[in-house]
Formats: sequence, structure tokens, C-alpha cells
Amino acid sequence: MKSRYPIMTRARPLALALGGAALAAAALAGCSDATGKAAPAVAGAPPVSASVVVEKTIAETQEFSGRLEAIDVVAIRPRVSGYITAVNFKPGSEVKNGDVLFEIDRRPFQAEADRATAVFDAARAKAELARLELNRAEKLVADQAISQREYDERAAAWKELDASARSARAQAEAAKLNLSYTRVISPITGRVSKAEITLGNLVDSTTVLTSLVSQDRIYAGFDGDESTYLRLAERAHGGKPVVVRAGLANEDGFPHEGKLEFVDNQLDTRTGSVRMRAVFANKDRDMAPGLFARVQIRGDQREELLITDRAVGTDQSHKFVFVVGPQGKAQYREVTLGPIVDGLRVVRHGLKPGETIIVNGLQRVKPGVPVTVQNVPMLASAATSKKE
Repeated sequence: MKSRYPIMTRARPLALALGGAALAAAALAGCSDATGKAAPAVAGAPPVSASVVVEKTIAETQEFSGRLEAIDVVAIRPRVSGYITAVNFKPGSEVKNGDVLFEIDRRPFQAEADRATAVFDAARAKAELARLELNRAEKLVADQAISQREYDERAAAWKELDASARSARAQAEAAKLNLSYTRVISPITGRVSKAEITLGNLVDSTTVLTSLVSQDRIYAGFDGDESTYLRLAERAHGGKPVVVRAGLANEDGFPHEGKLEFVDNQLDTRTGSVRMRAVFANKDRDMAPGLFARVQIRGDQREELLITDRAVGTDQSHKFVFVVGPQGKAQYREVTLGPIVDGLRVVRHGLKPGETIIVNGLQRVKPGVPVTVQNVPMLASAATSKKE
């Protein structure tokens, strides 16, 4: 039996195909560049978005992870042995240079100082008497009232007693010095830890009483890579200032400004890094030794090419982009990337100023195949903008 609707059955697929082609043509015709002008469509070419590479003068920055370190760290130990009789600070408080932190029983040292002083006084008196007798002997030997031998004996006696007096004076000074060591003082201004030894304990010179760190300034130690070393070592070793900024874990950005103070003389061949250290003022005392710090080093200003991270593809260990070449064909271009600046990625090598790269639709692109381009501004990717 023949179909009652032979014409409609055959015409429907053709009408649908023609309608789909018309819609696709209308969609391609609706693509426009940044100026609002429609980009020419190539038959069978996949639609993509493309942007012109941004050329900008920037001050490139590098960021590192580091730890804060105290400039002065002192382990407080007693210089004499004895019993602790006083602890004169609160744990964690700030102390000044010369403040008395601990006191050791001074009575035995006071007695020894008094004894040594008395011995010195007696020796000095004998030496003074010997000197007077030597002066008389000089006049007598000149008048030949005594023999030369007797004079020589008196001169030798004076020298011996004078040496004994000087030895006694040294012992007296040592005893007074030990007496002063019964007051354990702070050698620097800084923040003190807790007392490791409490009142009534016997201590000696090997005992650590507490520790002390300076606070006025602080170090930030971090590891730089080989390129950082090659860029900064000559300036740092030559005494030229290198500005360094730092931020703590609870801070936004890098509010603390300091300068590079130290670059090590060799790289660690195992890690390919070199130890560096910057110094910062710490007037507000908000930077403490041991805290994590983000460290930023700003480089010199220069012209750089910038692209969005959305335009970058990965081919095994290589990074690449697609450049829109002549006749709208996509060109594979391997690139060397740098850091992120203002949400865009620095391109070291692989691109030229004024070139247009594909930023959306990479999955539809093949090298050497024409594409239908819609020009859009070069914008940072959402992930990069959030990170920044």
C-alpha cells in the first residue's frame, strides 16, 4: 500500500536540515569582535574566543615562604654556682638591657671578696714598707754606709712583695667580679621566656635559667631559586639595597617593608635553592620568631607580555597556546611562563606583541585548522583573580 503522505514524509528531514543550517549561519553571523563588528565566518570552522596579547610595563615580583628569626637569641646561664634567691621578671615580659633577672645567694661570695680584699691590703702594706726601705738603702749605699749586696737584697725584697701585692689585688678583683655575678642581668633588650629554674634551686654555669630574644628588628629567612640568586646576588653582595616585603598568616598583602640582608655564598645542589634573609623593623612587636611569613621581592620595571591562564594548555611537560595566524588558522605555540601579575600570567618566551591568542574553546581547536574568531578583552581567569 502506498503512503498517503509521500511528499511530506520526504520534505520534513530536508526542512529541518535547512532550518538548522540557517540557525548556525545566524549564530556565526552574530559573532562580533570587541568593536561590535562581526568577524568573518569560515565554513566548518569551530567558533572560539580570542584576545590580543597584553603588553605592559610591570615590576615583576617573586613570592617565597619563610620563617621569622630573632636577630639576637640568648640562653641565660649563671656564671657562678649557688642557690637562687630571687626571680625578678614575669614570664613572657619585655626586659631591658641591664635588668636583674635572677639573684643567687651572695653571702659566700661577699665573704670571699672581703677576705681577698684584706689579703690585698696586707700585701700592699708590706710592699709599701719594702719600697721605703729601698729608698733609704739608695742613700746609704751612695754614702757607702751599707754594702751593695745589702742594697740588692732590699731591692729584690721590694720586687717580690710588690708582685705579691699585685697578685692579691687580682684575686680581690676576681672575688668582687664573682660577687657581681650573683646578680644575673639581661645582656640585651628583648622578650624573656619562662624561668626554667625556680626559687631555692642550686645552679651552676651549665644550667640554663631562661632564654631571651630581641624584638626591635627581626629576620625573615627563606629559600630562593637559582634565577633569584642570579638576579639578586650581585646587588646584595655589592651592598645595593633590595626591597623586600612580608606578610603574616593573618594579614592581607605584604604590609611589612624591609631589605635583603643576606644571600648565601652557594646553592644547595640537592634542592637547587639558596638561603636568603631579610631584616624588618618590628616596632609594633607583632612579628615573633618562628612565625610563618610570606616574603615578596619586587624586581625592576620592564616591558612584559601578559595573557590569561585560560589560554594556556599543557602538553606533557610543555606549556602552549594557540595563536590565530593568517587566514584564521590556529597555530600551536610553545611558551615559557613567568609569575602572575595583576591576575594575568607573564610570558617569557613564545609570543610577540600584537599577536592574538585563543582564550576560550581550546578543546575544539587543532593546529592548522581555521577557526571562527570572536574577539574579547584579555581578562584574568576566575581562579587567578580569587587567588590574587
